[in-house]
Amino acid sequence: MIYKFRIVSDEVDNFKREICIDSDASFLELHDAILDSVGFSKDQMTSFFICDDDWEKKTEITLMDMGKDSDEDTWIMASTKLSDLIEDEGQRLVFVFDYMTDRMFFMELKEIEPGKDLETPVCTRKEGNPPQQTMDFEELEKKNVANNSSDFDETFYGDETFDPSELDEEGFADLNMDDEYNNM
Repeated sequence: MIYKFRIVSDEVDNFKREICIDSDASFLELHDAILDSVGFSKDQMTSFFICDDDWEKKTEITLMDMGKDSDEDTWIMASTKLSDLIEDEGQRLVFVFDYMTDRMFFMELKEIEPGKDLETPVCTRKEGNPPQQTMDFEELEKKNVANNSSDFDETFYGDETFDPSELDEEGFADLNMDDEYNNM
């Protein structure tokens, strides 16, 4: 099966990506495909979170074993297949790419194509420039002041300004990058 993920940012209005990847690929392969599609280096701590319909983080998939002592399952990107945790179209995830300032991409599984395989992930659609990969606290504070807010809470980079409709197909209506994917 092939999974087609739509990726958007709440920091950059016109940023969108679409990644097609085999359902048996690991979260690490999806991680690498995302970072490659935005030109980010692979030297930062990152995590995926499986979310509910309201974007509440539920299950974390980490880049490396964090050695947590808990009764919860530990999911590591390299050893976890996408199909282990993702089964349904519409599944929502976040990809935290800047841990220090809790910045992330919002993702949704837009389509499942049964009966097909894909050797390597493909970025089939690109729109806009991504946000910068990391932001130090001084930059974060400047951005916060520019937004006339003095609170550093979870809504600073989150659900207050995020528009889930950005994950809809209309955002890509003018793009025709599926040819690369369909010709594989």
